[in-house]
Amino acid sequence: MTTTARAQGATVWLTGLPSAGKTTIARILGTRLRAEGHRVEVLDGDEVRRFLCAGLGFSREDRNTNVQRIGLVAEVLARNGVLAVVPVIAPYADSRDAVRERHEASGTPYIEVHVATPVEVCSERDVKGLYARQAAGRLTGLTGVDDPYEPPLDPALTLETHLQTPEQSADSVHAVLEARGLV
Repeated sequence: MTTTARAQGATVWLTGLPSAGKTTIARILGTRLRAEGHRVEVLDGDEVRRFLCAGLGFSREDRNTNVQRIGLVAEVLARNGVLAVVPVIAPYADSRDAVRERHEASGTPYIEVHVATPVEVCSERDVKGLYARQAAGRLTGLTGVDDPYEPPLDPALTLETHLQTPEQSADSVHAVLEARGLV
């Protein structure tokens, strides 16, 4: 009987403001990694919230619960040889730190990427109309505007998406994965 080596998994955690470009970068990266033959799952924060975290609001406690659930799923996938690409706002440093610690405890690679797009650029992009709704007084608690966003202090990579294309951003993330021997 022969055995094959299990593929190395990892979590790529893309954090940033709404409309920063997290999901776009994640999809481009996911497509590239799949084309290279890797097992990949993109855990989009909005989709996970809709299906796995339905019923949660946007209080700090609910946001923390949401991040911890996504982090658990990502860690389980990554521990089992999947590259989990996770575009999620995850506004609080302590929530992200808990996810990182879960990965460290299981010996699972975790790469935090700060999608550092200025709020003014995010507001112009306004992919989901959140900034317009907030400006019109129909939305409160918008991360980075009237609710806090705590940028990562020591991410593996910082992407300034207003200065590069989404493809260039995805290439930068891929380069980190290569440098760490994960692809």
